[in-house]
Amino acid sequence: MRAEKLILVIPITAIMSLGLINSALAQDSKHSFAGIKPELVADFIFSVIEADRTLYARQVVERMQETGTVIASESWMHRNALPLPAQMLLMGGERVEDKGIGLTYRLASLWPIYEKNGPATDFERKGLEAVRKHPETPFSGIVYQGQRPYFKAIYSDKAVSKACIACHNSHVLSPKRDNQLHDVMGGVIISFPLE
Repeated sequence: MRAEKLILVIPITAIMSLGLINSALAQDSKHSFAGIKPELVADFIFSVIEADRTLYARQVVERMQETGTVIASESWMHRNALPLPAQMLLMGGERVEDKGIGLTYRLASLWPIYEKNGPATDFERKGLEAVRKHPETPFSGIVYQGQRPYFKAIYSDKAVSKACIACHNSHVLSPKRDNQLHDVMGGVIISFPLE
């Protein structure tokens, strides 16, 4: 009898319900926090996002397109199509942000198809440049929104499937059209409050 491999996907809401985000640990000149280091919390969150995105891109979108069952399309709501992997990630980020707990995540790129997906701050621009040069090392730090400290981390976002590169290389608004499989195309930006 063959053993089946069990894949467990933990939703971000489950991580949040464990209280990991509210118990982040950081050191800066003004604050000291007790609990789990924010770098580790961000790693947990990114691991879930990256696993879900990669599995969706490879096991759903790519397989459905290869068999001709259904295509993934930017205009998926108006067609009989699947959302693109980037759209799924962005929709998930919007859903989490709507919960109002302070956790946000989104995709951004130095070569965005749409301006809203570019870096919003100098911190994000520096982070996207850093992960492009060193994709295995997240760029992180403490940023402030008013007086409230937030931990922000940027992880490299690589082209994990043919669907990713096909869309970016052929999109009429794409400023970069020479993407290859496994290239860093941008970053996943995660932010959450430290208190």
